[in-house]
Amino acid sequence: MTTAQLKETPLANEHRKLGARMVDFAGWNMPVQYKSIVTEHQAVRTKVGLFDVSHMGEFIITGAQAHEFVQYLIANDLNRLSKPNMALYTQFVMPHGGTVDDLIVYRRDKDYLLVVNASNIDKDWKWVNEHAKKFNDVNLKNVSDQTALLALQGPHATEILASLAGAFVKDMSSFTYGEATVSGVPVSFGRTGYTGEDGFEIFMPADQATKVWNALLQAGASYGIEPCGLGARDTLRLEAGLPLYGHELDEETTPIEAGLGWSVKLAKGGDFLGRETMQKQVDGAMKKTMVCLKAEGKALPRQGYPVYAGDKQIGAVTSGSQGIFVGYPIACAYVPPEHAKLGTKLSIGIRDSKVPAEVVKRPFYKRK
Repeated sequence: MTTAQLKETPLANEHRKLGARMVDFAGWNMPVQYKSIVTEHQAVRTKVGLFDVSHMGEFIITGAQAHEFVQYLIANDLNRLSKPNMALYTQFVMPHGGTVDDLIVYRRDKDYLLVVNASNIDKDWKWVNEHAKKFNDVNLKNVSDQTALLALQGPHATEILASLAGAFVKDMSSFTYGEATVSGVPVSFGRTGYTGEDGFEIFMPADQATKVWNALLQAGASYGIEPCGLGARDTLRLEAGLPLYGHELDEETTPIEAGLGWSVKLAKGGDFLGRETMQKQVDGAMKKTMVCLKAEGKALPRQGYPVYAGDKQIGAVTSGSQGIFVGYPIACAYVPPEHAKLGTKLSIGIRDSKVPAEVVKRPFYKRK
C-alpha cells in the first residue's frame, strides 16, 4: 500500500515538520518515532510525552435504552458508572467468548462515548449497529472522522494540562471525565491512558487539533515534553502489561484468557454477550492463559516466536521487546494454565536458540 492511499490524522503535517518517521498502521500513515523509541519511552516514564492517537474511533450512543444497550454489549458492568463524567475499560465479546475489541466507555451528561481501536472501527461500527436492532430506542453516531484525540502521558501530565485547562484537572480521579477550553478550542478529556503512567486522553474537533497539539507542546517545553510515536506507545503498554488487539486479544481469545477477569462482571444484571462461555472458563474450563515472561540475555522475543516447556512447544509470544525502563527483554505469551504459575521456567525460541525465560508477575512495570 502506498502512502497516498493511507488515511492521515489532522496532525500529519505537524509530525513531518518534527521529523517523524511515518509508517502504515491499520491503514493510517502514523508517526512511529521522532528522536528514538528509547528517548520517547523514557520521557513518558520520567517526564511527559504527547501522542497523536486521532486514528482511534469514537461512537456516541443516545436514546432511552442507551444504558441497557451498552450494558448488553460489554463485559464490564455499566452500573459502576454511577453518575456522569466517569469511565471504564471493557470489551465487546462474541457469544462464543472471543473478543471483538477492547474499548473505554465514558458516561457523559446526555450520552455514552465509546472509544474503540483504529484497526477495528469498521468492524465495531457494524457490530454495534447489528445489535442495536434488538432495542427500540437507541441512536448511534460515528464521530471518528470529526474527532481528534491526543494522549498526554507521564509524571508532569497533570501540571501541564492544568496550566491550560484549569486547576480542577488536578482533582480528577483516574477514569473520570472533564471538559474545558484550551487555546480557544473546546476539549474534553478522560484521566486515562495506555502507557502505565498518569495522564489524559484529550478529545477535540479534528479541524482544531493543531492548535491544541502546539499548545500542549509549548506548555510542556519546560518539563522536557517529547512528541511520541507508536513505537514508544507499544513498548510502554507492554511494560505496563496492557493488551494490544491483534496480539493479546482477538476473536479467538476471551478477556478471561487474557487475564482481564477484573474487567469482566459475570454477575451483573441482565443478559450480555459472551457470559456463558466466560463463566465456564472461570469455573475451570480454560485451555490457555496469558503470561508475562522475563527473558535472559539480550536477544529480543517477538510476536510469533515459540514458547517451550523443556523440548515441547506449549505456546507462542504475542508481544515482545526490550523492557526499556525495566532493563531486560520482556514478552507476553499464551500457554496452558498448568505452565502459568509465577516462577515457572520456560524458554523462547529466538533464531536458533532456546532463551531461558521465567513467568513473572503482571505488569512488568507499575508506577509508584
